Amino acid sequence: MLLDLFLIFLSSLILIICVLVGVAFLTLLERKVLGYIQIRKGPNKVGFVGLIQPFSDAIKLFTKEQTYPYMSNLNLYYLSPIMNLFLALVLWMCIPFISVNVSFNLSMLYFLSVSSLSVYTVMLAGWSSNSNYSLLGSLRAVAQAISYEVSLSLILMSFLYLILSLNMLDLMKYQKFIWFSILMLPLCFMWLVSSLAETNRTPFDFAEGESELVSGFNVEYSSGGFAMIFLAEYASILFMSFICSMLFLGGNLMDLSFFLKVGFMSFLWIWVRGTLPRYRYDKLMYLSWKSYLPISLNYLLLFFGLKIFIFTLSL
Repeated sequence: MLLDLFLIFLSSLILIICVLVGVAFLTLLERKVLGYIQIRKGPNKVGFVGLIQPFSDAIKLFTKEQTYPYMSNLNLYYLSPIMNLFLALVLWMCIPFISVNVSFNLSMLYFLSVSSLSVYTVMLAGWSSNSNYSLLGSLRAVAQAISYEVSLSLILMSFLYLILSLNMLDLMKYQKFIWFSILMLPLCFMWLVSSLAETNRTPFDFAEGESELVSGFNVEYSSGGFAMIFLAEYASILFMSFICSMLFLGGNLMDLSFFLKVGFMSFLWIWVRGTLPRYRYDKLMYLSWKSYLPISLNYLLLFFGLKIFIFTLSL
């Protein structure tokens, strides 16, 4: 049993290190893609075609002088970014490993539980720095995250009704012959948009609307604290890309094409950022409560009815 625990710890550590390296290169990819969208080169001086740029950025950020906001609630102010990054990395524990590691049956429930906790770190990060601007930013971010978590979980329940399981590996089994993106195309698009809103990305990046909010809830953070919030955001983007590939793009972990799909989905996040302008905040809320909530509830009833119909036929 001790050996098993050691192996779980070791494989989790390797997974987290790989996620952090992936995040580093995702930031580089974003800067390159946005550069080419804006007809410029992007980072191309540090190392071969700018490959070492993310690491030099990380060293620069973590070695900068830490600021101490005089009126801040210091303990919470420092703990919030650490907890934010910790939750973003712990979220990766639910991805299924075929061989060893934490391949548990309730991985979808774990995903919903941990992802909903990140709201608290954003709220505390905005409140503890004791700045009106960061408090406004965090309030907007929290309202947005909570609104889209509702539709996100309801959309997810439609997928779970089809497989009647909370295990991610069952998504792979049920998509052996046909992808869920063919069966439930509107839901897949809704999931994608809700994921964008959940990760606070363009066109829903109201948490850090520079023009009206002075960079939002992280305005008082510099050096290491800012870097941790930044890392957490990109780790959650990678994770949501992974979940998209599992849910409706086949989800076959054994195949190399699966990882290409994950790469394409994370590229889509960047592509959207380079293409679309920022949405209006009241429209963002209306989209969630007046459009996505009723549609996802109707789809949920449809799949629930289908399952009962199939079950009665089998009897």
